[in-house]
Amino acid sequence: MLGRVLCTVLFVGALPSPAGASQGHISVVLLGANGDLAKKYLWQGLFQLYRDQVSSGHSFTFHGAALAALEPGQRLMFDELKRLSCPPDEAPNRCAVLKDQFLKLSQYHQLGSAEDYRALNREIETLLGQEGLKEAGRIFYLSVPPFAYAEIARHINSSCRPRAGAWLRVVLEKPFGHDLQSAQQLAAELAGFFSEEEMYRVDHYLGKQAVAHILPFRDQNRQVLGPIWNHHHVERVEVVLKETVDAKGRTRFYEQYGVIRDVLQNHLTEALLFLIMELPANTSSAQELVQCKLQALQALWGLQRSSAVLGQYQDYDRQVQEELQEARGHVSTTPTFAGVLIQSQSPRWEGVPFLLTSGKALDERVGYARVLFKNTAYCPQSGTLRDAGRSQCQPKQIIFYFGHGALGAPAVLVSRNLFQPVMPKDSWREAGPRSDLRLFGQPLSDFYVYSPVRERDAYSVVISNIYHGRKDFFIPVESLLASWAFWTPLLDSTSRQPPRLYPGGVENQQLLDFQMVPGGVAFALAEPAELLHPGGQMPRDFRAIQSKFRQSPLVSDWAEELIAQLASDVEEAAVRSVARSGQFHLALSGGSSPVGLFQRLARHHYGFPWQQSHVWLVDERCVPLTDSESNFQGLHRHLLQHVRVPYLNIHPMPVHLNRRLCVEEDGGAQLYAKDIVALVANASFDLVLLGVGEDGHTASLFPRAESGLEGAATVVLTESPAKPHQRMSLSLPLINRARQVFVLVLGKGKHDITTLLSRVGHEPRKWPISGVSPSSGQLVWYVDYEALLG
Repeated sequence: MLGRVLCTVLFVGALPSPAGASQGHISVVLLGANGDLAKKYLWQGLFQLYRDQVSSGHSFTFHGAALAALEPGQRLMFDELKRLSCPPDEAPNRCAVLKDQFLKLSQYHQLGSAEDYRALNREIETLLGQEGLKEAGRIFYLSVPPFAYAEIARHINSSCRPRAGAWLRVVLEKPFGHDLQSAQQLAAELAGFFSEEEMYRVDHYLGKQAVAHILPFRDQNRQVLGPIWNHHHVERVEVVLKETVDAKGRTRFYEQYGVIRDVLQNHLTEALLFLIMELPANTSSAQELVQCKLQALQALWGLQRSSAVLGQYQDYDRQVQEELQEARGHVSTTPTFAGVLIQSQSPRWEGVPFLLTSGKALDERVGYARVLFKNTAYCPQSGTLRDAGRSQCQPKQIIFYFGHGALGAPAVLVSRNLFQPVMPKDSWREAGPRSDLRLFGQPLSDFYVYSPVRERDAYSVVISNIYHGRKDFFIPVESLLASWAFWTPLLDSTSRQPPRLYPGGVENQQLLDFQMVPGGVAFALAEPAELLHPGGQMPRDFRAIQSKFRQSPLVSDWAEELIAQLASDVEEAAVRSVARSGQFHLALSGGSSPVGLFQRLARHHYGFPWQQSHVWLVDERCVPLTDSESNFQGLHRHLLQHVRVPYLNIHPMPVHLNRRLCVEEDGGAQLYAKDIVALVANASFDLVLLGVGEDGHTASLFPRAESGLEGAATVVLTESPAKPHQRMSLSLPLINRARQVFVLVLGKGKHDITTLLSRVGHEPRKWPISGVSPSSGQLVWYVDYEALLG
């Protein structure tokens, strides 16, 4: 189920409250206690809670949970607890004492089965009885994958609820589904075990100090902001989260979610709503805040495909192939960058663009929410004659700076030519001058800059809010489902949209710049004609090294560019053929090499004459057509299901007849040959696409094959030396009747055979590919740099 760890940390009566009276006992259960999130943030946050509340009058026990056995789980847990630290302003002696108590009171348990939960409940009850403690409540922090939520919830509900009169708080980490339907399903499952009041859905961005201060800032400066917080004065609102790291090591998660689900649907949407929602009269009322947030969300215009620009850093496909064992040439459409335009129909914000932007492998790590005001002032005097930052011609903006970037820490910044804000002096202080920094092209002296008196990690704030029961810092089910209802149409409409490729880091330059256009947003620069590639040592244009290979035309480039060129050439051949004869007969080979081509044709070549095209198979494995090993199945998955080829124009090989596979007496090969003769003029395909095996085979024609390498132009059954089962294949003489034959060769693994083929003559019995020579057509080789040059 979980594969994580259970530990118990007892902080019972460590220090008495000032009044000396106990306010009750709290049991905290951390499920997933040895997971990455727990190691990085949660144990430190719980230790912070212990230090903050040690004199509160509450007693605590902290239980960690997972499936690991006692010895390894306990060792892993103590390794993490020993790394706990105190902030610099904590007295070293006090920190050492508290940490020592924390470690001494820690205990590890395995937690997985229903009996484990009952045993945990008995342990808590025994402790309460022995110590004579009144139970205040229990916190269950589920730092586990969402698929485990329902089973854990059932065990908690049936075996681990607190005593009557005590509260229960169940903390849930995102993702809460991946679209509206899955979020509704998850919400319904959990509602069968817990009330909404008992559930705390975490968005740790609400614990970031600059984000958490947006509403208090608006409330405390309500008088001056009231007249200008509207479409008459605000030019645009930006919420941005940029990361320099990529998705390496997390591609399994990222392939499921992508940047919109990972960041925009939750973190950035929540920050935006804090900025644009109507302020309730009582900002301390969680119920009023939820209602105002919902109203703001429901007033947003629906998103369309044109509402977003999407990008993907260039190395992502390779990382997916390596980490998920995808076939070479696999093309993912998962976005790692997104810029989204959102607009509201509310009277306050009508016409104001809200821009949400996030991405990985960008030029800097920074997060902020920025309100930029209109400026109609014109100042004829030179800027050097004015007081710094006070000119009405300077940009006017308010920035909630989440952290990192140039400032390196949370901050609230207000342009000096706007107003000097009211800030709570107990928690925010005005920062000293820093003449070396500029923000959005302006020196920092142009702003009033405030930073937290005490910087706190977001998860420490989250855990503190859980302890205090502050529901306004968590996501209620109504907001969750409303947010998914807003974002799901965009996710559906862009699910197959090819993202723009970008190299990553500072090399992105202006490639990801986007602008507002009628009906949405678009990239400011046209997509480059060729895909980007690292290094740049090789020519960027295949025409620069176009030459001959085995006396036939050679096209060579980096793999991505090569496939793009091949796709264009296939489309050109199709258009020519349809203009000539009204039809295009295309025979496609199987294997991993053409997968990238199929995906490219499916997502880029919308002008392809599919209605007039017939799709044939060059070869097929002797497996059912629904089998994952089937060439037809791969062709269908990556191409046919995405384009409008008439059903009767698709011609799979009949390898499965009479409930048998490739039995010679069933005559499947002869049937396919008759279909070709009946439908393809002169049995001459307009285009045949082939690959090359490391042993020189092509299609399913292997070295020293007994049939198919010579003789009549027909369809044959063959044997694979590596896997002794039959295949069906076009014969070499039939392939050589084609008008055009394209041979695609990709990857370093093909370098040796490519080098060999460049030297040998016409010897099809040794190397079947060497026998490909269209009798009255053209052969073109498409070989990438890795196969050609190693």
